[in-house]
Amino acid sequence: MNKELTSIVKAWEAAVRISAGPKKRANSLFTPMSVAHVDDDEPRQGEVYQVEKILSNGDFYTGQWLDNFPHGQGKYLWTDGCMYVGEWQKGSIMGKGRFSWPSGATYEGDFKSSNMDGKGTYIGSSGDTYKGCWVMDLRHGQGTQSYPNGDFYDGEWRKGLQNGHGRYQWKNGNHYIGQWRNGLFYGNGTMMWSNGNRYDGCWEEGLPKGNGTFRWADGSFYVGVWSKDPTEQSGTYYPSGSSDSHLEWDPQELFSVDLNDCNICPCEKVSIFPSGKTLNMIALEEDKQTISKKGTDANGRPRRMSVDSRLSNYSSEDGSYVYDGSRSPMIDNSIPRVPHLRLKAPKRQGETISKGHKNYELMLNLQLGIRHAVGRPAPSTSLDLKSSAFDPKEKVWTKFPPEGSKHTPPHSSCEFRWKDYCPVVFRALRKLFKVDPADYMLSLCGNDALRELSSPGKSGSFFYLTNDDRYMIKTMKKAEVKVFLRMLPGYYKHVRAFENTLVTKFFGLHCVRLTGASQKKVRFVIMGNLFCSQYAIHRRFDLKGSTFGRTTDKPESEIEPTTTLKDLDLNYIFRLRKSWFQEFCRQVDRDCDFLEQERIMDYSMLVGLHFRGISCSDTVTPSGRSPGSQTPTGNGNFDDGAPRLSGVDADHLVVDPSRWIQLGINMPARAELTRRKSVSDTPQLVGEPTGELYEIIIFFGIIDILQDYDISKKLEHAYKSFQYDPTSISAVDPRLYSRRFRDFIFRVFVEDT
Repeated sequence: MNKELTSIVKAWEAAVRISAGPKKRANSLFTPMSVAHVDDDEPRQGEVYQVEKILSNGDFYTGQWLDNFPHGQGKYLWTDGCMYVGEWQKGSIMGKGRFSWPSGATYEGDFKSSNMDGKGTYIGSSGDTYKGCWVMDLRHGQGTQSYPNGDFYDGEWRKGLQNGHGRYQWKNGNHYIGQWRNGLFYGNGTMMWSNGNRYDGCWEEGLPKGNGTFRWADGSFYVGVWSKDPTEQSGTYYPSGSSDSHLEWDPQELFSVDLNDCNICPCEKVSIFPSGKTLNMIALEEDKQTISKKGTDANGRPRRMSVDSRLSNYSSEDGSYVYDGSRSPMIDNSIPRVPHLRLKAPKRQGETISKGHKNYELMLNLQLGIRHAVGRPAPSTSLDLKSSAFDPKEKVWTKFPPEGSKHTPPHSSCEFRWKDYCPVVFRALRKLFKVDPADYMLSLCGNDALRELSSPGKSGSFFYLTNDDRYMIKTMKKAEVKVFLRMLPGYYKHVRAFENTLVTKFFGLHCVRLTGASQKKVRFVIMGNLFCSQYAIHRRFDLKGSTFGRTTDKPESEIEPTTTLKDLDLNYIFRLRKSWFQEFCRQVDRDCDFLEQERIMDYSMLVGLHFRGISCSDTVTPSGRSPGSQTPTGNGNFDDGAPRLSGVDADHLVVDPSRWIQLGINMPARAELTRRKSVSDTPQLVGEPTGELYEIIIFFGIIDILQDYDISKKLEHAYKSFQYDPTSISAVDPRLYSRRFRDFIFRVFVEDT
């Protein structure tokens, strides 16, 4: 260990001992220790200088410093043993560097915004080694992976998994060359065994599926259609010359014997990513910052000092977060002050449907029907569906008497009939979307009741949420069902071709018909809930690109986290990283082309925002004006009463990003505040950027895709065109709607430079 590193470790150990002591100074808010390292002259603002800092929590930093942030070359040592050595930009790990874990694992390469991003090499504690491209802490692009067991992979990656073309070599000499998807063989590929046998053909979910040929080393081969289901297997054996040694061979041996040892070794799990290691930003502030008389508001309540030295009001009495718009000295004072950004604590949506609720029996009927439909025995579902599966007449009626029947259980509800529309198609869609049947039934039909949202949508439909927030049930009109069944073949083809599609994911289409005098029919669709996440949603927007009637007309004080704001309420533009932005633009174009082809209009982009680094007692602090600006400050306590999947603080603990981050889901981004200019009677659709940036987690998807341009919409367009600007209304021809929607969305979502 060199002399410099020895001194760092000794200083760090001393800091740990000090921080563990029983006494703390009571008259100071911040208690970092600084090692003598600079001249007595006070450094000027904007000047880079060298520091060594032992922070109050025991963390240690040595290196270059600028305006209260690590900036330039520096080393940061956390008390848990993690260490980063490399380049910094205004407090963010940015550039070339080396990150090491207490386990002995290391990463050396490029960083962006504290993420492993660019080209780099990760060496795990067990010898697991990856060398190649990274995006946001995930293997993404071209790269090679050496596994501890001796296996090796060279090829393309996507979101941490093998995806695209690649070659996998096993230690025993077997190897696969071909296409991958989500870490499994998928598409055309060749498996070659060390004994000379080989399989060439189609693969699906890691197994031969479809047309393929198995060849033996002696030249014999078998050609056929492959499936793990013996009833779907068929083919012909061709011997080599006079050899007939394989006549008794069962094609199913390929699955049970030949592929038995061809398992893909998983990559070593990273305990915590560099982006999950937060700096002790409060302790990085100067010792001289203490609470004084000027650090209180008019009511005598303390005001919190943020990292960039701005004073902010805060209050947790009503569960709100307030940002008062005060400017940092580093920001040009010629820019107008920012209005208050007030965020209320999110609350659980909907009213639980318990016994006595007017829709209690309907809920029981839905759950009984879904349990029957999903749990009914069915042959293995292939993703290659026949055209007959999409026939609107392809439906299954089931009668549910209270006393039960041969196929249905007894129940306490009234008698009803249940209809499944195109059951084979929706079973395939659930498989395509990787929905486990048992989890699906548990979410929809478990012991927990559904929740009814407080008010129906504009269409008159009612919405219900599952208790775990994963699925949403929407009631539908007969006309909507007809549109859905008409576009179902195109929808299936589209979502199968583009796994990153932003259009709503549908999992089932059903109908309940009550018996008796009313003969009431309730049609409903089951779809994914875009906002099911461990992050609380603080703001949500429904964006169409039109202006007529596109505002909520609510004062700031009445806006709840569950309030859906509209186009003219939008006061942000969203900055996406280059790789995500390019993929976003491509996918929006694909989805709009599909909807235009299906003659669909009146759809919208649903957007949800989670402001990072805030809690009930913290302010939402702009992260500055420069690309290297900071995440809003906070103490990391997520005690806002909001429902989430996990109790951990998602801003400070990264849990396997490959599970969560995808296009439109849990995406880190930045929101820039905008302000509209009132210069004419025509409202400005997108405001002017102010330079105030907020670190966010963003969610987005295209919803309401079942409205076609029918006679009622044509009449609505004609009527409103006499009174208002025809381009400002929502009801327009699908081609015009698609073009206007894209133009607007590509102004709201921009590349983060």
